[in-house]
Amino acid sequence: MHRLNAWLRRHPMVVDSAWALPVLLLGLLSDASQDGDLQVWGGLGFSLAIAVLMTVRRRWPDLVTLAGTLLGLAQIVCYVQPGVSSVGYLVFAYTAAAFGSAWASRLAVTVGLAAGPLTFWRFNGQDPATGTTPGPALWQMVFISVLMSTPFVLSWAWGRLTRVRRAYLVELEDRAARLERERDARAKVAVAAERARIARELHDVVAHNVSVMIVQADGAAYVLDNSPQQAKDALATIAGTGRQALVEMRRLLGVLRTTEQAEEYVPQPGVEELPELLEQVRTAGLPVDFVTSGDPRELPRGLELTVYRIVQEALTNVRKHGGPDVRARVSVDFGDRALEVLVEDDGRGTTGEQLAGGGADGLGHGLIGMRERVGMVSGSLDIGPRPGGGFRIRAVLPLRAAADRAAPPPADRTEATT
Repeated sequence: MHRLNAWLRRHPMVVDSAWALPVLLLGLLSDASQDGDLQVWGGLGFSLAIAVLMTVRRRWPDLVTLAGTLLGLAQIVCYVQPGVSSVGYLVFAYTAAAFGSAWASRLAVTVGLAAGPLTFWRFNGQDPATGTTPGPALWQMVFISVLMSTPFVLSWAWGRLTRVRRAYLVELEDRAARLERERDARAKVAVAAERARIARELHDVVAHNVSVMIVQADGAAYVLDNSPQQAKDALATIAGTGRQALVEMRRLLGVLRTTEQAEEYVPQPGVEELPELLEQVRTAGLPVDFVTSGDPRELPRGLELTVYRIVQEALTNVRKHGGPDVRARVSVDFGDRALEVLVEDDGRGTTGEQLAGGGADGLGHGLIGMRERVGMVSGSLDIGPRPGGGFRIRAVLPLRAAADRAAPPPADRTEATT
């Protein structure tokens, strides 16, 4: 049905022909029953002309308005009685007001006002055989003339209403398209800004690993002669840290960094800092339960940072949109192949706009950042309402092979400044 309507809108002459055909048939039947050759043949000719103009009225509205005016005057001059096909003149008045230019619309309303008096005077006021006027009362002439002009004025007014409504719909469509473009632009800006922030953080992670490699290499060179075993352990640490740095660098290549900023290195938070984060949230007034399961292990710094940011952003959303008396629960499950992070609350849930990443106020882009972070580590993110009420965010982050996960022991980690 939608395709049919779209096709009909692209081919208006098909619809107009469907309306013109019954008008033509009824007009021919009406004209054939008239008395006199002039009425019969004249009526047939005018009916055919009206049907043709009705068919092309939306393609050439101004020309049809002018031709319809001349046709109506010719019918009055030739003294051809109006028939069923004369309803086409009302269609011409509507067409001029709805689709025609300003001059065609003014011409249509003027002719419509004059059509009643002229028609009454020609066909009811004067006898063409004797040239005399029967002489109806003046008030009767005025009343009947106004009554005959009313359909033309109403048709013209209907056309004006159609024009205004169509212009209003076009404006609404333009506004909707503009708002959609602005929304897409804001989303792209948010994604670009988030990717730039992620690129800076990954840069810090890689720089941290490289600084550890440098310190361990210096230590290995220092103890190489006196303590070969320590030098061997340092080299093993360098190898593991190098593999981890290589993994983080590969991820970095997939991110476009839009700004070049030389910032002082700050150690990035990870899973170990989650209890501190949760304590800060509890101090701010949000009760949070924290549960861990599985076998905790050393994770790549980029993955740890992703987990930390997901929990941080999720709890921020709970504080903003969860409502009063809301509680949250954070669960971290260390599986064999994947790390699962689950943050859920029992608040009032969320809206479709928040699911799109806009936040309740339309300004935040936290969920967009979550998707970007999870996508960078080839994970999956599930965001939506929680069964029984509230909101839930579940992220599944795949764990790399043991070689890729190798990292220096906690005691050997050294902070550096880049």
